[in-house]
Amino acid sequence: MKTRKIGSFEVTAVGMGCMPLSDMPPKTPSMLDDRPGAIGVIHAALDFGVTLLDTADIYAPTWNMIGHNERLVGEAVRTWNGTPAQKAKLVLATKGGITRDKEAGNWFGVSGRNADKHYFFRAVEASALRLGVEQIDIWQHHRLDHEMPYETQIENVLALKEHGYVKHVAVSNVNAEQLRRAIKIGGTPAQGGIVSVQNEFSPRYRNSQEVIDICTENGIAFLPWSPLGGIGKGSKDLSTDRFGSFNSIAEAKGVSPFALTVAWHLANFPTSIPIPSSTRRENILETIEGVNIQITAEELAELNGNLPETSPVDGELLIQPPFRG
Repeated sequence: MKTRKIGSFEVTAVGMGCMPLSDMPPKTPSMLDDRPGAIGVIHAALDFGVTLLDTADIYAPTWNMIGHNERLVGEAVRTWNGTPAQKAKLVLATKGGITRDKEAGNWFGVSGRNADKHYFFRAVEASALRLGVEQIDIWQHHRLDHEMPYETQIENVLALKEHGYVKHVAVSNVNAEQLRRAIKIGGTPAQGGIVSVQNEFSPRYRNSQEVIDICTENGIAFLPWSPLGGIGKGSKDLSTDRFGSFNSIAEAKGVSPFALTVAWHLANFPTSIPIPSSTRRENILETIEGVNIQITAEELAELNGNLPETSPVDGELLIQPPFRG
């Protein structure tokens, strides 16, 4: 499978987002009652050659099951029958910075944020234990603390690497100015700084173009989450007239529109590593096939030219922390 760089790692050009395996949001049928089946889905991705798994401490079905997805990923890696050489190539990326309690319940939009340095230390130690590793490969600041100065948050993220908790640090759900400041404070991948950005990006949701341009300029990997259009939205949106080119070009190539969408990410953006999620083995194989689809310049122009002029905006991202000045 084709590969791309993320920090010092060479990973497959498509990774796997593991969130839905912890019932986030609830799936029908739920994977919570079929732990062997959920682990089997991860095993399938690894068998197909995927070397990047993305998780987070907050991916859990309830407030008191924090770390559920990390435990699942850790167990899947331990029990996978890959060779030692294959396991050595695996890269585990996790995230932290979102808090949940009994009162908050659902973590979407109503949960807390904590970017305190000592909270990060505790969160990373817990994540490493759940994943079964001594040092986390890539740790991403999941969502920004609305109350703490942004620069302080980045300094606290960088402290995790300075103290040896993680090999690489990264950011998630940031805008262009925040990414510029993070690079100014911590440096580029070549300087031992920010190695990746994980933002939502898809044919439906395209509010990170400037962020992607900065990533391209600085050799920073861009990990689009919900790359197929969004959980519960992808299959619906890609079948409408707004995304008709994805259907027509996919049909002409004899591939699915979802595989074509993966190819679209890779053709558009040289540092993009899509991380589609799945709870089914066949869907994993379908998106992996997108790595090998060739899109001509004319086809790419048609796909991009027929996208909607406007894109939705995540309202939670409109609330931003202050800059120090």
